[in-house]
Amino acid sequence: MGKGKSDLERRQKRHRRRIQAIIIYTAIALGLAWFFESQATTTMIFVRHAERVLTPVDNPSLSPAGQDRAAELARQLVDADVVAGVDAIYSTNYRRTVETAEPVARLLDLEIQLYDPGDGEAELERILKKHKGKIILIVGHSNTVPELIAQLGASKVVPAIAEFEYDNIYLVSIPWFGKTKTIRLRYGAPYTGEPAEEEYPGLSMTQ
Repeated sequence: MGKGKSDLERRQKRHRRRIQAIIIYTAIALGLAWFFESQATTTMIFVRHAERVLTPVDNPSLSPAGQDRAAELARQLVDADVVAGVDAIYSTNYRRTVETAEPVARLLDLEIQLYDPGDGEAELERILKKHKGKIILIVGHSNTVPELIAQLGASKVVPAIAEFEYDNIYLVSIPWFGKTKTIRLRYGAPYTGEPAEEEYPGLSMTQ
């Protein structure tokens, strides 16, 4: 009788130890999964706004060529199987940038959030903190996109964007550990050095 009770107690202890081990391993696995998810690579997709009309000079809308390019941006992201993973869209508070972002925003049913390019470093810090480990589309200007990428500490220096150059798309990968890297691709009608028919030299390119 005593022996049978002792065997039962040993089996119960082994069973309890197995359950405890399973609980510990599960907790460790969940903790590691949470850690790596929270520390995952953040990807920022930067584009300059598309081509714009002549007037009004201070805040023009997209031209037909610009509308085509904005639609092509959305198409390219879909073909690259990236758009399904875009978590947030940011634009400056100008018609040409908001309209460039709209096709992607409509496709994903996402709100276009505004940012201030005049305080790029603080805005990037805010966006990165809010969307860590996510994919973010950011629409800016010829004079702000290179600056924003540089402030991220990218491994390559982004060359200046020419006055009538609209076909750049920059993929900036920001890992939780290691170097930030930049890939530049082209999309839509290629840059030829000449303005589209809706544009003319001298239009302000600032925000």
